[in-house]
Amino acid sequence: MKHRPIGIFDSGLGGLTVVKAIQKELPREKLVYFGDTARIPYGTKSPDTIIRYARQIIRFFRKEQKVKCVVVACNTSSAWALEKVRGEFPIPILGVIEPGAYAAVEATRNGRIGVIGTEGTIASGA
Repeated sequence: MKHRPIGIFDSGLGGLTVVKAIQKELPREKLVYFGDTARIPYGTKSPDTIIRYARQIIRFFRKEQKVKCVVVACNTSSAWALEKVRGEFPIPILGVIEPGAYAAVEATRNGRIGVIGTEGTIASGA
C-alpha cells in the first residue's frame, strides 16, 4: 500500500493547486490527478449527481490506479459527497473545505472571512 499513489480529483483544473501543495509537503509521493472537464460545471448539478460522479471517480482510482487514498479537491464534491463516499470505500478520503476553513480562521486578522463558492457548495451549508 505504501508505494501506491494518492488520487486527487476536481471538476476541472482548479484542483491542480491541491496537487502542488501535496507535492510540496510530500515530494516523494506518487500522485494521480483526475480533472473531470467532460462534466463541468459541478456547481449547478444536483447533490445526487455529484455523489454519483464522486463514486465513479473513486471506483476508477481504486480499480485502475490502485490508489491508497483520495483527496476530493473539488469544493462542491467535498460539500455534497465526502461524507457519503467515506463510508463506502475502505481507503482514506479527504476533502478540502474543512482544512481551508481552518486555514482561513488562522489567517484572518479581523475575524472576518469571505466565502466564494459555487451554487451547489453554498447551498450545501458546508
